[in-house]
Amino acid sequence: MANAPHGGVLKDLHIRDEPIRAALQAEAESLPFVTLTERQLCDLELILNGGFSPLEGFLTQAEYTSVVDNLRLPDGTLWSVPIYLDVDRAELDRLGVAAGSRLTLRDPRDDQPLAILTVSDLYQPDRAVEAEKVYGANDQAHPAVHYLFHSTRDTYVGGKLQAVNEPQHYDYVAIRRSPSEVRALFRKLNWTRVVAFQTRNPMHRAHRELTVRAARMRHANVLIQPVVGLTKPGDIDHFTRVRVYQAIMPKYPNGMAQLSLLPLAMRMGGPREAVWHAIIRKNFGATHFIVGRDHAGPGKNSQGSDFYGPYEAQDLVLRYRDELDIEVVPFQMLTYLPDTDEYQPINEVPEGTRTLNISGTELRRRLKTGAPIPEWFSYPEVVRILREANPPRDHQGFTVFFTGLHASGKEAIARALQVALNQEGGRSATLLLGETIRQELSSELGFTRRERDINVGRIGFVAAELTRAGAACIAAPIAPYADARRLVRQQVTKSGGFYLVHVATPLEACIKSDRTGVYQRAIAGEIKGFTGIDDAYEVPDDADLVADITKTSISQIVHEIILLLERDGYIGDR
Repeated sequence: MANAPHGGVLKDLHIRDEPIRAALQAEAESLPFVTLTERQLCDLELILNGGFSPLEGFLTQAEYTSVVDNLRLPDGTLWSVPIYLDVDRAELDRLGVAAGSRLTLRDPRDDQPLAILTVSDLYQPDRAVEAEKVYGANDQAHPAVHYLFHSTRDTYVGGKLQAVNEPQHYDYVAIRRSPSEVRALFRKLNWTRVVAFQTRNPMHRAHRELTVRAARMRHANVLIQPVVGLTKPGDIDHFTRVRVYQAIMPKYPNGMAQLSLLPLAMRMGGPREAVWHAIIRKNFGATHFIVGRDHAGPGKNSQGSDFYGPYEAQDLVLRYRDELDIEVVPFQMLTYLPDTDEYQPINEVPEGTRTLNISGTELRRRLKTGAPIPEWFSYPEVVRILREANPPRDHQGFTVFFTGLHASGKEAIARALQVALNQEGGRSATLLLGETIRQELSSELGFTRRERDINVGRIGFVAAELTRAGAACIAAPIAPYADARRLVRQQVTKSGGFYLVHVATPLEACIKSDRTGVYQRAIAGEIKGFTGIDDAYEVPDDADLVADITKTSISQIVHEIILLLERDGYIGDR
C-alpha cells in the first residue's frame, strides 16, 4: 500500500474541481489574468495535482511567515519551503486586484488558463529575512538568493486555487505522472514498499548501485523521479538527462524500478529542500526516500566555502522523521574498488584499499576533450548520449564579438577573420556587421541608449542561435555600452565560446580614416548622440583581446584571434 499523503489527504485539485470545470473555464476567460513565470508554472502544476499537499494555493502572509520562521504552516503541519505567487505591484494595481479578487493564471507557453486564484491577501516580503532563514545566508552566490533579489517581483499574492486545465507537455508524456497516477501504478504493480530517488544530474553506475543497494536493504522497489523543472543554472538540459535515465533503466534487475518525471522548480536549498523533497515523495506514495551527501546543495558561497555541510540535509530530515512518516535512507558517497569491481560507501572502505573516482569537473573535461570515460564509471549507452549533447570544442560553435568606434577598423578585421575561418573549414562562418544589422534587423531603431541596447541585444540573440547550431559567428557592431556587451556574452556562453575583441584604434585615427564624413558632421553638431563625440564609449575591461590597427596589421590581429581559438580547441586538428 502506498504511503499516506502529507496531511492525510491528497489535494488533487483537478479531481476535486472536475465537476465544475466547464464553469471555471468560462469564468477564467472573463477574469483579469497573470501570465506565470517558468518557476511559478512548476509550482502551480504541483499544487494542482497534489504534489504539494496539503497546499491548495499560494501561501498567504500568515502562512509564508510561519513557513519562513518555523518550517510549519499555521496549523502546525511541517512545510519547509515557501511557495508564493510574486507579481509586480504596478501590474496588480492596473488589474485592480485586491483581497477577494478572482484572478486567472495563464500558461506562459500557450496562454491557456490553468487555474483561478481567489486572492486572500497581498504582501511585501523581507527578502533578506527570507534568504537568511530559508537558505541560510543572504549571499547572492546562492542561486535561489540571486533569483530572489533579481527575478522575484515585489508583491506576493496568497490565496486558494481552483483547477481549470492541466499544463500541456509535449515531451516524455508517457512518464510524466501525477501523484494519483503514480499511486495507481504502485497498486497495479503491487508495490507496497518504494524507495524514491531524487536527481537533477545524469545517472552513472554509482547511482544505479546506490539505488539497488537501498532497495535490497529495505526489501523495496525503486522510483527514479528526476527533476525536469528548473534546476541549478548550468545543469545539463532535461532532454539529455531523461535520455540518460531511459538508457540506464534496463540496467536494473527486472521489475525493480520505474521512471517517472517530476516538474519541480528546485531552489537548491540544502537541508530545507531535503525536507521538502521528502514531503513531495510521500505525496507520490513512496515509503522510503534517499537523502545523499550534500542533498540539493548549491556549491560554494561568496567566500569559497560550501553553503551546507555534507550531511546537514540528512540531519534535518532525520530530525523530522516522525512527522514526515517516510523512512529516510541516508547514504554516504560511493567509491569504486577496482580490485573487486564493486562500489562501496566511502565510510565502509578499509584503510589502504585502492579506490577510483571521477569528479564532475573531470567528467566535464573528458566530455569536452573526447578523453575516454571508463565503463566502471558509466555505461557506454550513457556516455554516448552525453557525448552527443557535449561535443568536443572543435565541433562547438563560437562567437567573436568586435567592439570599437566607428571607422576603427573592426569591420575590416571581421571580414579578414571570416576569410581565415572559411579557409580553415569545418564550420560555416557568418558575418554580422553593424550596418548590415541596422538595415536588416533594426531599421526602425534610432540611436538612443535604449535603442542601441535593443540593437546589440538582437545581434546577441542571432549570435547565440548561430553558436548553438555549431557555427562560427563574427559580429562587429560599435556596441558602446558594457551592460549590453555583458548580456551578449551571457547569452552566447550558454551554447559555446565567446571572445570579445576591443578594437582600440584612437579617436583621432578613426576620424582621419573616416571616408563618409560622419565624424565631421557630428563635430559640427549636425549629428547628435554620436559615439566618441557627444556620446560615451565605455571601454571594455573584460576584452579577450585588445587591438589597434595603427600599431598592428590586420593580418597579425587575425592571427592572434586564431591562436585564441586554437588554444581553446575550437579550431585545429579534427
